[in-house]
Amino acid sequence: MSDWKPKRFWKESRTIDVEGGFTVELDGRRVKTPAKAALILPTRAMAEAVTAEWDAQQSEVDPSTMPCTRSANAAIDKVRSQHREVADMLADYGDSDLLCYRATHPSELLERQSAEWDPALDWAEVALSARLRPVIGVLHKPQSDAALSALRARVHALDAFQLAAFHDLVSLSGSLILGFAAAMDWREPAEIWRISRLDETWQVEQWGHDDEAHAVAETKKAAFLHAKRFFDMSV
Repeated sequence: MSDWKPKRFWKESRTIDVEGGFTVELDGRRVKTPAKAALILPTRAMAEAVTAEWDAQQSEVDPSTMPCTRSANAAIDKVRSQHREVADMLADYGDSDLLCYRATHPSELLERQSAEWDPALDWAEVALSARLRPVIGVLHKPQSDAALSALRARVHALDAFQLAAFHDLVSLSGSLILGFAAAMDWREPAEIWRISRLDETWQVEQWGHDDEAHAVAETKKAAFLHAKRFFDMSV
């Protein structure tokens, strides 16, 4: 594998207004996406965050330090052209939502799931007009068509930038409801992430801490919190 990285070639990074939104200029040259599309961003906050990432690069450009730029590129190059497919994929989480599948045993875990997850389902019934029903065990039980249709319509209503962020909120948490809960500020993002990790936390309590698993979980948490930040900058 090559260790080559692009060199920093510019001195000044700045945000500018353009038709349709905002973009980033490097010494007067507008930044493009990896697919060579114009990097036109919907809000000044997002554009300034992307600008800050470019400005923070040192002698070499390190994409791993540029999460907002990566998310914006994904929204433009991937999500925009596959909006329906991405929205359908995320909406499908509603019929097998993490929050709906409860442990058969032990009773202590089931009680904790009910205490932590039922409030989110109650919130969704009011805020999203969608009541999902929990079941005991892992066998699939279809949710109501009315609830799934209401959730699907909300997912499809998101624009490409919102959907790019929402993809990570849902896929990382394993829950369409928690994805919406994060996007709509039901609770603090870190608290919603904690709720999504209830089963994993239980396992740690029973079997002990694993450094490698913890490191992976922390990486996912950082990505979830970034997705929430990017979603907020999209609106």
